[in-house]
Amino acid sequence: MDTMEWVGHAGAFLSSITFLPQVYKTWKSRRVADLSMSMMLIVFTSTIVWLAYGLFNEKGILLPVVICNSIIMVLSALLIYFKISFSKDPSNQA
Repeated sequence: MDTMEWVGHAGAFLSSITFLPQVYKTWKSRRVADLSMSMMLIVFTSTIVWLAYGLFNEKGILLPVVICNSIIMVLSALLIYFKISFSKDPSNQA
């Protein structure tokens, strides 16, 4: 693996973990009032587009792009799920 591949994997790792603190905080607190559904839907959609690009690129599979966006897609899907399910709880309406 050359230097640029390492840089790509490092960037993918760092991008992938950006949502972890928010997912953890939301899961623990069950507070979702301040989460923007439109932002989460945009992120989720963009990760699907990036995932398609990484999988079907004419140069072959771009592994850092696929790994990163697969993880972000799962984390943003979790936040969307939390937003929908925790919003139904009357104690979260503060």
